[in-house]
Amino acid sequence: MSQTCGFVAIVGRPNVGKSTLMNRILGQKISITSRRPQTTRHKVMGIKTVDETQFIYVDTPGMHIMSKDRNKAINRFMNQAATQALRDVDCVVFIIDRTRWTEEDQAVLKRLEHVKAPIILAVNKVDRLGEKGDLLPWLADVGARREFAAIVPISAKHGTQVDTLEEEVAKHLPESVHFFPEDQITDKSLRFMAAELVREKVMRQLGDELPYQMTVEIEEFRETERITHISALILVERQGQKVILIGENGDRLKSIGREARLDMERALGTKVMLNLWVKVKRGWSDDERALKSLGYDLD
Repeated sequence: MSQTCGFVAIVGRPNVGKSTLMNRILGQKISITSRRPQTTRHKVMGIKTVDETQFIYVDTPGMHIMSKDRNKAINRFMNQAATQALRDVDCVVFIIDRTRWTEEDQAVLKRLEHVKAPIILAVNKVDRLGEKGDLLPWLADVGARREFAAIVPISAKHGTQVDTLEEEVAKHLPESVHFFPEDQITDKSLRFMAAELVREKVMRQLGDELPYQMTVEIEEFRETERITHISALILVERQGQKVILIGENGDRLKSIGREARLDMERALGTKVMLNLWVKVKRGWSDDERALKSLGYDLD
């Protein structure tokens, strides 16, 4: 039997469940998630090999409309990263949230106009629909917006019809040798994943208290036979943000570190010694040179 292999971009506006879907497909956590929009900042590749078929999924930052409060270099980077992921893919999964169609969904659809690859529309979070009878007429309406290769209602959180979505994707993968070993599940390093896990815990714990002007840099990642030593620097833009992040008597930072360490130990299969520090680096999120030095590089 001949092998098939192809790239599949997962796109959509912020907070529609792109990362949750990829984690569900892979059966483990590759992309971080939170209820906050724009949690994903980088393209993250997830690789799934089933017999002679290799899926190479690319999770992308949420495509968003630039506005007064979202007009920084990091916002431009995220939009460019998502758009770049559409180049030379074999299939696109466009995710929307139930029967909601927003201005940003329309903007994503506009960006897909010139994509030659087949586009599958995944209507996510259908488990949260109040009136199930609203779904069929909505699918007919949204299907008239453009010609989709397929429209699949799913619940990424619960796995509903995700296997059906994968079957539709598989139809569009070309004959090709596999690009990655069958046991490889991502292109990202463990160092990258460690930084992302810390950032996820910050976003989950602080919610609206800490704006998006926060990132994580790994300063040490040293593996030994029994323990992995990780030192991470959390960068914020203002002193007030640093105070919030550390918390009274350092309690908030300790809680973030404890949750991140447990996830790291599950991912690495070893004990982890995690040290966290917080530093103010003013204006980093709107400084292209600073972004590049922190790993926000489209290349």
